[in-house]
Amino acid sequence: MTDFQGVSDAASLLQPKSYVGFDTITTQIENRLLKRGFTLNVMVVGHSGLGKSTLVNTLFAQHVIDSSGRKTIYEPVDKTCEVKVTSQTLVENNVKLALNVIDTPGFGDQVNNEKCWEPILKYIKDQQNQYLRKELNATRETYIKDTRVHCILYFIEPTNYGLKKLDIIALRKLTEVANVVPVIAKADTLTLEERANLKSILQEQFKFYNFRMYPYEFSLGEDGLTAEERQLNSDIQSLLPFAIIGSEDIITTPSGEVIRGRRTKWGLINVEDVTQCEFVYLRDFLTRTHLHDLIETTAYVHYESFRTKQLTALRENVGARNTQYQPQGPVPATAPGPAGPSMVGGIPQMS
Repeated sequence: MTDFQGVSDAASLLQPKSYVGFDTITTQIENRLLKRGFTLNVMVVGHSGLGKSTLVNTLFAQHVIDSSGRKTIYEPVDKTCEVKVTSQTLVENNVKLALNVIDTPGFGDQVNNEKCWEPILKYIKDQQNQYLRKELNATRETYIKDTRVHCILYFIEPTNYGLKKLDIIALRKLTEVANVVPVIAKADTLTLEERANLKSILQEQFKFYNFRMYPYEFSLGEDGLTAEERQLNSDIQSLLPFAIIGSEDIITTPSGEVIRGRRTKWGLINVEDVTQCEFVYLRDFLTRTHLHDLIETTAYVHYESFRTKQLTALRENVGARNTQYQPQGPVPATAPGPAGPSMVGGIPQMS
């Protein structure tokens, strides 16, 4: 046990006899964070026409991204899945959020969608590798710009039979490298009974294929999750996948109420009415309760796993090269070796 591990014990707590001022550290941290701002990288995955851009714009109550899908059925379909990043800075009560939305047009739009997930996986791993290189640089930056994917919103088509084969393969691969939050797109095309049935089918499929959806059951902190946090995560897990409807339109109802929703021939749809869809649950989950945890989980779970694998491979590579070199005669003070990553303090240094 270190000198600090027992500091939380009641017998170790001492009250200063006069005001010292170290309680202002939280304010100091807050001021620094407000000055720097925060970064959130959200990826949307799903085939064209499921309302990915609309949902993002609805989530952040601002037009932050244009649709990358086809405007008409006559436009040609993208031949391959692409990755497009749109960056915006949002400000709310002096809090700056650098929002990067990663769209994936072309995913699932072909007759043959074999390996259409590969550009997405490559992008995720490229961002992790880029961060690792900057982290191991001899002249490391004080603040490394974070482009790692913090959250993937995976859009599932509102059908009665659940996941397609493409969904199963893509979800299996994506849940291994990022925080995946599944949503049922365009839930207004389903009756309440159909929606409940589809959610039940999908939850069974998630369990059958052992998909690890976010939020996870474990905690990153040493103190673990509180009973309240465990209950919150359990409640969210029971809602997955969120049945959502998106809309950027502001509508005034006959009673004078201003809502965000859509007009249909059957009446008004209020996307913030929890009896009509689960958009509010998704928004509150992503921005009001788990925003920081999404960022931390990316760093301490997914990136840490990637980092460990990469550094282990580097060490094994260096060890294999050194084993192949067999010096003849007396070993010099500094034995020449093949070019490769140098070891400083047991950590490979990448050029």
